[in-house]
Amino acid sequence: MNGSAAASVARDLNALDDAAFQAHLLEGVSRTFALTIPQLPEPVHQVVANGYLLCRIVDTIEDEPLLDRDTKRRFCERFVAVVQGRADAESFAQEFAALLSEQTPPAEHALIRVIPRVIAITHGFSRDDREALATCVDIMGHGMADFQDRDLSHGLPTLQDMNHYCYYVAGVVGEMLTRVFCNYSQYIAQHRNEMMPLAVSFGQGLQMTNILKDVWTDLERGVCWLPQDVFQRQCFSLDKLRPGHNDPRFVAGLRDLIAIAHGHLRNALEYTLLIPEYETGLRDFCLWALGMAVLTLRKIDAHPYYRRGDEVKISRRSVKATIVATRICHRHDDFLRALFALASRGLPGPAKAEWLDLSAIGAHPKPDHTNNRGPIHDPALRIATPRRA
Repeated sequence: MNGSAAASVARDLNALDDAAFQAHLLEGVSRTFALTIPQLPEPVHQVVANGYLLCRIVDTIEDEPLLDRDTKRRFCERFVAVVQGRADAESFAQEFAALLSEQTPPAEHALIRVIPRVIAITHGFSRDDREALATCVDIMGHGMADFQDRDLSHGLPTLQDMNHYCYYVAGVVGEMLTRVFCNYSQYIAQHRNEMMPLAVSFGQGLQMTNILKDVWTDLERGVCWLPQDVFQRQCFSLDKLRPGHNDPRFVAGLRDLIAIAHGHLRNALEYTLLIPEYETGLRDFCLWALGMAVLTLRKIDAHPYYRRGDEVKISRRSVKATIVATRICHRHDDFLRALFALASRGLPGPAKAEWLDLSAIGAHPKPDHTNNRGPIHDPALRIATPRRA
């Protein structure tokens, strides 16, 4: 998208009210979240929509092929400062937009152009919600930048490395969602300590499913997020991984990872059941993501020699079935447990507890506010010290 076209799109977007503005951006960058986020009650809906857009901006920085690692890290750090209110959104947007390549999707070009409006919406939320969003972006931005410094062509060394990556890109989002849910509901807040580690596991299960689905697409661009140690146990080396392989040792390692993801998705169900049954919007938001992930794992398990992600992508019919089934059952915990058992029948696992252990990550890592990083700066509350969750 050239500069004048992107500027025109930005003007059209800025003419919309805040809710329509965010909905339009979501539709462009993620059809899945454009479907699930509107299920949330207000004001959670708008906060989460904004949080997803902030995370997508971090993704855009990390995915831009024309930027070197140092430049990506610098832009990530600047964007964290923008979200926290310590840097100017307009100058950041202009400088970053000028560097975007044609390989970046048009919807993301548009998103970068309207960063000032996105940030203005962010800064209009309650202090607790702003803190939740800023903490998420801080951890995600710096964590993802750390992984940019690695050679990822032949996988990550260990499952623990994969766990950390999943935390930075998905687990931290689960923590953010939980903080926002707790800000919204005193009942949910009573279960905060139980939900936070489950939120990290929820994110892990979703991200592992995406990694398995997209392994060949990632490999085409020289990246592999699979853990070497899991496949070494099966006497398979990831440096030999190629599309169209027929190696049962790789399939054995793949099914070990499916079993681990299965276990994390079971934890995702437990997380969802801690949300009161009358909060059907919150439950649907979680259940739809959970259901689609389980069905994707089933397709991967049934077609372990797939060559492209679209071979294991679930159909629109399956998505509709997930929505209908969860809406029928969302107020009934026993029905939901039975539905999960039915959907996950035949999957490997779930894995043993030690393979699911995420105690070393999530909830505990806090942003290291050095190198000119700091807490949120609220123009109206500059002398206040923000409360850390």
